[in-house]
Amino acid sequence: MRFSLTTIVKAVTVLTAVGGVDAFWRMPCRSRSGLARIDPLMNNGTVSPHAHSIFGSSGFGESSAYNDLAAGDCTSCGVTQDKSAYWTPTLHFKSASGEFTLVDQVGGMLSYYLLYPNSDSPNVTAFPPGFQMIAGDTYQRNFSYPIPDVDKSNWTGNLSSQAFLRQAAIGMNCLNYQRPPEGSLYRHFLPDKAYLDANCADGIRAELMFPSCWNGKDLDSPNHKDHVAYPNLVMTGDCPPDYPIRLVSLFYESIWNTAAFIGQDGEFVFSNGDPTGCGYHGDFIMGWDEKFLQDAVNKCTNPSGQIQDCPLFTIQSDDDAAKCQIDVPAALQNEKIAGPSTSLPGNVVIANGPGYAQEIQEGRATATASPAAQPATLSYSAGAVASSGTFMPGNVFYATTASAASPTLTKPGGNVNAVVIPTDTVSFFSTAYETSGHTVKEIFMVEETVTISIGTTTTVTIPAPTVSAAKHKRHGHQH
Repeated sequence: MRFSLTTIVKAVTVLTAVGGVDAFWRMPCRSRSGLARIDPLMNNGTVSPHAHSIFGSSGFGESSAYNDLAAGDCTSCGVTQDKSAYWTPTLHFKSASGEFTLVDQVGGMLSYYLLYPNSDSPNVTAFPPGFQMIAGDTYQRNFSYPIPDVDKSNWTGNLSSQAFLRQAAIGMNCLNYQRPPEGSLYRHFLPDKAYLDANCADGIRAELMFPSCWNGKDLDSPNHKDHVAYPNLVMTGDCPPDYPIRLVSLFYESIWNTAAFIGQDGEFVFSNGDPTGCGYHGDFIMGWDEKFLQDAVNKCTNPSGQIQDCPLFTIQSDDDAAKCQIDVPAALQNEKIAGPSTSLPGNVVIANGPGYAQEIQEGRATATASPAAQPATLSYSAGAVASSGTFMPGNVFYATTASAASPTLTKPGGNVNAVVIPTDTVSFFSTAYETSGHTVKEIFMVEETVTISIGTTTTVTIPAPTVSAAKHKRHGHQH
C-alpha cells in the first residue's frame, strides 16, 4: 500500500498580515535626532515642561511645522523620503536616594504604518501636508476601565466611547524572551518596580496607537486631538460617522531597558512626572510628500512589513541615519537629560494619581511627589493566536500542531551572523519574521511531501515538522 502525507510547517509568525487589506510597513528610527525639552505642538515657540525622545527630520525645533520638517537636510529614520517628526516622553529611574537616571532606549523607535481600511471601503488616505496630531493624555494617571480588557465583541456602551479607546490605545508590554510574548496593548499601565524585576527580564515596550479616523477638513485642532478619532476597535474596526476618512494607522513602539535596574531600590517614571504609564503620549507631524506617501500606501503592500520590500523607498544606512541631529536651542544645550540628577528634566513634579495630574509647571525650585497610589496589576498572558484577518504590531502569534512542540523565544546574545539558505536548491512556500531584542529572525517554511510504502508488518515513524531558520542581523537593532 502507498499513500502520500503532506506536512505543512506551522511556525512562529511575527507581524504577518493576512490578506492585502492588512498590509503595512514598519519605519525603523534606530537613532534619536534629539533628546530635549522641545514640543512644537503643545509648547510652540517655548521650552517644553518635560523631556522628549525625538526622531525624524533635522528640521524639528520649538516652532517647527510641515514646511520646516520637509526642508530638513536629513532624517534619523530609515527611509530618506520620510521627513516626519515622531516624539514621546523619556523614561527615567528614580533611585531610593532620589537620583534620576535616563533609562536606555533599545533600538530607537519603530513607527508602524498600518493600512487598515473601513469595512465599507478599501481606501486608505495619506496624511495631507500640515497634518499633525497627539495620542494620549499627559495628565492621565489611572486606567478607568475593567482590567484586563473585556473581549472586543463586548465593546459597547462606555467601552465604545472615544474616552475608553484613547486609554486602550496605550500598551506597556512586559518583555521576557524566554516565554511567548504578551499581545500588543494588553496592559494599559506601567507595572511597578517589583513586577518588572520579577517578570520583565528584557525590559518594557511602550506602545501607542494613534487615531486613524479624520474629519476630512481640519489639519489640526486646538488640543491636537479633536480633528481625529479612533475606530471602534482602537486599531481596527470602523470610523465614527463624523470622521469618515480612514488615514494610515500609526503605531509607535519603544523598548526601554528597565532590566538594567533589576535589584536596585527605586521606581520608574516618565519625564512628564508619570509613574503609572497611563499618561504616556506621543506626537506626530507629517513630513512626507503627500503624493509620494499615497503612492506608498497604494503600492507598498508586501505583508512582510519590511521597508526593503517597497521599491519606492530610498533606504539609508543606520550610520547615516545616526548622523542626523536637530539643532537644540542654546538655552537647553547644557541640560543633563540623561542625569544623574536630583530631579526630572525641567524639575517636573511626580504625580502618582489616581487623580488627574495638575498641569506641569517648568522650573519650580523644588519638586515633590504626590502620595503614591496603589498600583494596578495584571498578570502575564501570552499573545493571541493568529487567525484570518487579524494581526497586531509587536505580537508574536503561535500556530502549533499536536505533533510539534510550541516554539520558544530565546534572547539573542552578541552578534548573529547571517545564514543564507541556498534558494537555488530549496523552495519555500512562506517566510516569516521573528523579532527578538536586537535581531530579526527570518523563518523559511518548507512544504515537504513524504511518500511512504507500508507493508503488512512495517512500523513507520514520521518525524516532527522542522523549520529552517536563518537569522539575519537587520542593521543592528530591530524590535
